[in-house]
Amino acid sequence: MDLRRAAIPAVIFALVIVAGVVMFTGDNGQKTLTAYFPRAVSVYEGSDVRVLGVPIGTIDTVEPEGTRVKVTMTYDDDVKIPSQAQAVIISPSIVGDRYVQLTPAYTSGEVMKDNTTLDEASTAVPLELDEIYSGIDKLTVALGPTGANKDGALTDLLESTAKNFGGEGATFNQTIQDFGRLSETLDDNKEELFGSAAELEEFISTLAENDGTVRAFNRSLSDVSTLLAGEREELAASLGNLGVALEQVGGFVEENRDSLGRNIKGLNRVAKVLVKQRAALDEVLRVGPVALNNLALTYNPDVGTLDTNANLGNLAHELQNNPGLVLCALAEGPDQATGGKLCDMFKLLDGGKANRAAPFGAAQDGGSAGSGGRFDPTLNGLVAQ
Repeated sequence: MDLRRAAIPAVIFALVIVAGVVMFTGDNGQKTLTAYFPRAVSVYEGSDVRVLGVPIGTIDTVEPEGTRVKVTMTYDDDVKIPSQAQAVIISPSIVGDRYVQLTPAYTSGEVMKDNTTLDEASTAVPLELDEIYSGIDKLTVALGPTGANKDGALTDLLESTAKNFGGEGATFNQTIQDFGRLSETLDDNKEELFGSAAELEEFISTLAENDGTVRAFNRSLSDVSTLLAGEREELAASLGNLGVALEQVGGFVEENRDSLGRNIKGLNRVAKVLVKQRAALDEVLRVGPVALNNLALTYNPDVGTLDTNANLGNLAHELQNNPGLVLCALAEGPDQATGGKLCDMFKLLDGGKANRAAPFGAAQDGGSAGSGGRFDPTLNGLVAQ
């Protein structure tokens, strides 16, 4: 029992030692970042390290190294910093401590690793007041009597500007406001503007790639321009005559508007009739040439008469051999107006030989008879031409 009691203090002491070792040498949940600045005015050990103005760590050391300053800082490891972040020294006021801001804030992507080093290309420092004064002093000297105003040029410029803008303050102010709105519009439409610039660049590249074709087109356009320039008097006269003609046509149409309207309506009716009678017109156009040819052949120029051969002998022969066929042809005609009903009545006269499909006067040998192979104008030789 005494040994157990003696061992308890030893175990407690060992646990305290382990806790101390872990506290002072173990992982304390922070990451280290080293940044090099061209200068580090008003930056000290213990100054803040921030993101979006929120403290996330402190500066551990500030060490000069030649023409630059090495700043070592630590920040909480649960804060995500972009791998391409920059370190910027921020001056909240003219007088007072400054802090280092890591920017931009993390949104997505890779996270900055522990013990990362940022060179001067990834850091920035504020403009110092003495640098501002120095710049103003240099500008004043450059514009002073030993500089730009040595011969009074600056004075003349200011006097001329005052005269030109005298009484135009409101207009000048409006111009500045309009220019501001233009800048906002361009900023709001920068994607479209850059897209247009890209399209223009592609167009120029296409022109460059087709330089020969563009040159040929320009030469052709130049030739056409030269030709038009040489014929400008004739072209002007033609255009003048065309103007006169159009004026006369316009006057004619204006004076005869009612008559032209009636003619157009009548022409419309004629066109409708022709459309309705297109089958008859087709028949006339097919039969007309044959009829005119037959008429020309029957004309006797010696006595001025139309001579035909009745050929009654052939008719008598046909009546004797095929009476039904002759009567069918005479009754029905070439178009079989009754649908062949009369030919059916005449079948008994020739022993049923009367043919509705090929009545008397139709082509019997399958050849082209008369009008398009449908009708023989000689009635199977009954009428001689």
